[in-house]
Amino acid sequence: MLRKIPCFRLRTNRFSSLSVPPTQTISPSLPISNQKHLCIKGHLKEALLEMAIEGERVCFEVYDSLLTQCLNQRAIREGQRVHAHIIKTGYLPPVYLGTRLIVMYNKCDCLNDARQMLDEMPERNVVSWTAMISAYSQRGYTFEALDLFVQMLRSGTPPNGFTFATILTSCSGACGLNHGRQIHSLVIKRNFEPHIFVGSSLLDMYAKAGRIHEARGVFERLPERDVVSCTAIIAGYAQLGLDEEALELFRQLQKEGMESNYVTYASVLTALSGLAALDHGRQVHNRVLRSELPSYVVLKNSLIDMYSKCGNLTYSRRVFDGMSERTVITWNAMLVGYGKHGLGREVVELFRLMRKENEVKPDSITFMAVISGCSHGGLVDEGLSIFEEMISAENGVEPEIEHYGCVVDLLGRAGQVHRALAFIEQMPFIPTAAIWGSLLGACRVHANVTVGEYVARCLFDIEPQNAGNYVILSNLYASVGRWEDVTMLRQMMMEKSVTKEPGRSWIKQGQMLHSFHASDRSHPRREEVAAKVKELSEKIKEAGYVPDLSCVLYDVDDEQKERILLGHSEKLALAFGMIGTPLGLPIRIMKNLRICVDCHNFAKYLSKAYIREVSLRDSNRFHHIVGGRCSCGDYW
Repeated sequence: MLRKIPCFRLRTNRFSSLSVPPTQTISPSLPISNQKHLCIKGHLKEALLEMAIEGERVCFEVYDSLLTQCLNQRAIREGQRVHAHIIKTGYLPPVYLGTRLIVMYNKCDCLNDARQMLDEMPERNVVSWTAMISAYSQRGYTFEALDLFVQMLRSGTPPNGFTFATILTSCSGACGLNHGRQIHSLVIKRNFEPHIFVGSSLLDMYAKAGRIHEARGVFERLPERDVVSCTAIIAGYAQLGLDEEALELFRQLQKEGMESNYVTYASVLTALSGLAALDHGRQVHNRVLRSELPSYVVLKNSLIDMYSKCGNLTYSRRVFDGMSERTVITWNAMLVGYGKHGLGREVVELFRLMRKENEVKPDSITFMAVISGCSHGGLVDEGLSIFEEMISAENGVEPEIEHYGCVVDLLGRAGQVHRALAFIEQMPFIPTAAIWGSLLGACRVHANVTVGEYVARCLFDIEPQNAGNYVILSNLYASVGRWEDVTMLRQMMMEKSVTKEPGRSWIKQGQMLHSFHASDRSHPRREEVAAKVKELSEKIKEAGYVPDLSCVLYDVDDEQKERILLGHSEKLALAFGMIGTPLGLPIRIMKNLRICVDCHNFAKYLSKAYIREVSLRDSNRFHHIVGGRCSCGDYW
């Protein structure tokens, strides 16, 4: 395999001992129809035997047919024999045949040989350069691709549209943005920006670098758009979490007559997953079925992910079970879905099924999904057992720092805070902010102030501007009545200009997405919603609901605390859902932060008292509440 090193010193030609001075040119004297016929029929060995017999009389057309057949069959040894014959007979291959050799070596994963062929060509054209640049780009050798592109420019060979489209794929990500912009300036100078495939590569490059506005600018300047460019910009928005923008653009382009392919639909489903827009997701699924697209695994994986993130695991599993072919991504999507819904037993059972079928090997993400699923389901022993299997290398997957983080979360959720801290101290990795943050959250839930203070200090050193760490420690102090420390932390946040992300919940009704903030007074139906919250509170108190005043992080009297609780965004969204969602349909709510204990209890009692199904997705997991019972088992 080619090692990814910025070096182009290649070994001497393996055929140099067979070479003769390239001074003679041989003209064919025998008919070539027999060799061509053998190549067309796929009889490569027989054609090579004929080549050996013909010797110096083999001409361009025969070499071309032989290399084409080697390329089609990925026959590297046979291709090397053709190349050796060219050298041995002293035939001077034109640029076209030299390029065919480059392509053949690339297709057979012999990049060093392909590069050597390019370097030894006395004459090269834009196709030769582009073929080698493309080989490097496709395999992720960005330095080599960019370096070769520069050599091409210095050689005086002008790039064409395919060259630009190819090299731009090596400029993905923030680190490649500077190179991408320089190439963009060349594209503009040579007037290639209007070319559809160059424009698509440009907007894809900007989108992957997080510069979606620049990507949109390129898109808007395209004189014509095809499914590739439309899909690239939609995917760009979806990958950056700009789900509403992705969905709106999809609708706009559909009105303009855009044809969609499976990648388009997969990108739209990603956006709908972020919005938890189940109804729209079903509509897209129906559209996919009507369009009779082939059963692409990528598209089915997106459907599994969409349904699970929209709270409908039944449909996720239905898609999963109906797949004739599954990749490791398919299994991972289903495992993550079960884990996020707190169904730890189902995660373990599905993992056992994956092993039993033994058609797809688990990868690093699989084990993360399984251990995380055990964490959400409270299956400490099972999660630790699977982690121990990883350490023993029974599955061929070495644990990475993310797997250690899952174990910390597993122990912390179970209340084993000291054990989790000891585990962190024994890790072979330096703990990240995410690992410390997971433990701090566990300290808050289990009211362990001693460990919580130590962990918070570590976090303040690593990421002093992350408001979440200050808020969690503040909540921990508030839960044990240390109000002076709460005030001190808030003052520290003000001094450091650290601002907390406000809690927000939203619910979709009809074609509109309604958003609520804590004690929201901006919604046009705020009075009706506030009255409904009070009505619901009074009703569920009769069923046994008692407000959990410990969730209020202010040192005020109990009556004021209860008023603050009623203003939580989750309750406002629930009340709005009760007003506008017809009986028999679930109330689906999303929240950008973790749901508080009191709002969780509120939703459970509401579900039981009014016989309503509630699906609430917070920043961490799903809460599917039916008949007063939550899928999380009150373990989150």
